[in-house]
Amino acid sequence: MPGTLHFETPTALEYFTSLVAEDASFSVLEAAVSIAQDEYPGLDTQAVLSDIDALADRLKRRIPADLAALQKVRLLNQYFFQELGFGGNVNNYYDPCNSYVHEVLLRRRGIPITLATIYVELALQIGLNANGVSFPGHFLVKVSLAQGAQIGDVVIDPFTGQSLSGDDLEDRLTPYRRSQALMGESNAPLSFFLQPAPARETLARMLRNLKEIHRTSEDWSRLLPVLDRLVVLLPHAIEERRDRALACMEFDRPTQAIADLEAYLKHRPDADDRFFLVEQLAHLRRDLPPRLY
Repeated sequence: MPGTLHFETPTALEYFTSLVAEDASFSVLEAAVSIAQDEYPGLDTQAVLSDIDALADRLKRRIPADLAALQKVRLLNQYFFQELGFGGNVNNYYDPCNSYVHEVLLRRRGIPITLATIYVELALQIGLNANGVSFPGHFLVKVSLAQGAQIGDVVIDPFTGQSLSGDDLEDRLTPYRRSQALMGESNAPLSFFLQPAPARETLARMLRNLKEIHRTSEDWSRLLPVLDRLVVLLPHAIEERRDRALACMEFDRPTQAIADLEAYLKHRPDADDRFFLVEQLAHLRRDLPPRLY
């Protein structure tokens, strides 16, 4: 009798790794949903995606085939912000659940980047050219409209549902321009800040939001899976290896901490924090039990 085939279920990190392996086939939505599997191991990402598809299908049935793009945006805004009731969680902005797409879908409350991810998916499914925008300090949505021979953009704050004018955006940029006055971006045109956010950058911003929440609360057990994902997502961002090493030291994972510190110091031999990290590395090596051969 032939042997029974046995397939190992991938871990949450292995699943995430497969989703972000190639930029060309990178689904921001599915990868974003999967982030919550560290906190909710039984989460069915495909069921969450199906729930979002169902919301899109309800809207599609209301839209005539020849409806202009601007009218679609108005219908989508009414549907998303008023009928479905999506909006920013102003009462508990730093709740980690705001970064979990399935929780945002359930509670209709989130932060700009998760709200934008759902909004953009609905917009794409009704034929709009929509993208997330990694605007300084606040993730936005941009919908490009073809208007005759000209191209117009609608920029929306997914936290409030407000459509933002050029003056509104310039006002929001003012603090950032002042802070960047010596770094070359203070005089960049507004269009520079409204470029579509690449998928990998969007996921990194989501994860870094969670990273900051867990690091601030010193919740190492929740911080480490987030850092593992950032290292996978951004293999060339060596600072993420350093940050994971520091978290591993707090969570008693010395072997991983040593490997990450060695990698960081190899790539950043002149880093400002080199002497501190060399000292930490020496302590870790000294305290590590001897290897058996």
